[in-house]
Amino acid sequence: MTALPLSIARIAAVRDGGRLLRIALWLDAAGSGALGVLGVAAAPLLADLLGPTTAALRGTGAFLVAYALGLVFLATRATVPRPGAWSVVVLNAAWVLGSVGAAVAGREELTVLGTAVVLAQAAAVAFFADLQWLGLRRAR
Repeated sequence: MTALPLSIARIAAVRDGGRLLRIALWLDAAGSGALGVLGVAAAPLLADLLGPTTAALRGTGAFLVAYALGLVFLATRATVPRPGAWSVVVLNAAWVLGSVGAAVAGREELTVLGTAVVLAQAAAVAFFADLQWLGLRRAR
């Protein structure tokens, strides 16, 4: 058996002029925006299934829609500003930690399905943060 010829360091060393970063921002915007619209539009139904209050789901949904618009703004710049992109990576990491903390802390309002959804979206956000970090490295 031979070792794979590509390592993470070699992948990160490839320069792409910000292409991967833009793709990662667009993917994050699409996911955040879709969940945000769903949270706002279907809050009463989701509250029964997942556990949080309708107001909490609507508030989170509205935040996600605004966040998605910010991601679109960054992704459409001729050159994605590095401080803005790093802010997205940090915010995504904080979201993941907060989500895992909420799920693990056994918050009473989350149903079993709610806990699963929170952990699944945390995994997706962690993926976006990692892809954005790699995109930042390749954009240098």
